[in-house]
Amino acid sequence: MADENNIDTQAPAEAAAPEAAAPGASSQPETGAPAREGRGPRGGRGGRGGGQGRGGDRGGRGRRDERGRGRGGDDDGGEELIEKLVHINRVSKTVKGGKRFGFAALVVVGDGKGRAGFGHGKAREVPEAISKATAAAKKAMVRVPLKEGRTLHHDGRGHFGAGRVTVRTAPAGTGIIAGGPMRAVFESLGVADVVTKSVGTSNPYNMIRATFDALGDQTSPKSVAQRRGKKIADLLGRGGSQSAEADAAAVTE
Repeated sequence: MADENNIDTQAPAEAAAPEAAAPGASSQPETGAPAREGRGPRGGRGGRGGGQGRGGDRGGRGRRDERGRGRGGDDDGGEELIEKLVHINRVSKTVKGGKRFGFAALVVVGDGKGRAGFGHGKAREVPEAISKATAAAKKAMVRVPLKEGRTLHHDGRGHFGAGRVTVRTAPAGTGIIAGGPMRAVFESLGVADVVTKSVGTSNPYNMIRATFDALGDQTSPKSVAQRRGKKIADLLGRGGSQSAEADAAAVTE
């Protein structure tokens, strides 16, 4: 009976074993197939990841370059700008083990047609400081009305800190009578005839700020006439002479 019981108990076990094995065998291919399918996408990602390591990085750099060109085009407005490097200041910081040098650049940018701006930038290297200053100057450009496109409409004074500057209109052929930072401003602005004088500090930062303060007060007869509701000839002629009408017709800004 013990043998029969053993046989009876072993037989179902053996019978059950194939059944258990059958599901196991059927489950292994099912689990194996998804595993292969999972490896496929992962392999694909790995391939794309590898592409990112090579081609992906190239694509990323290409996108960054395109964005950079787009911003540059917006800043420049499709115009060729005149860039003048006014001053470079080198500073040093003493640290453990030596000194760290840095540079500060002052740049004036203009389109030569009545728009100009200035900016300054700081960096560890000179080219990077100049590029930062140029970008800041392009963002801070202002428009100044010019008489006949060559000189200022009227005299003006500006100051900033200890800097005092005087700018005066001049007849044709006078040239730019200015020195240092002020000359860079008028050359980039497109002024051909002007007489200037700087009194006080010789700090280029304060001189340029004082110069832009004087240029900010410049107004044209056209803007004044519109503000007062009159004609340009009434402002220039003091009686409406023919010469005043000719001058008024020649005023563009």
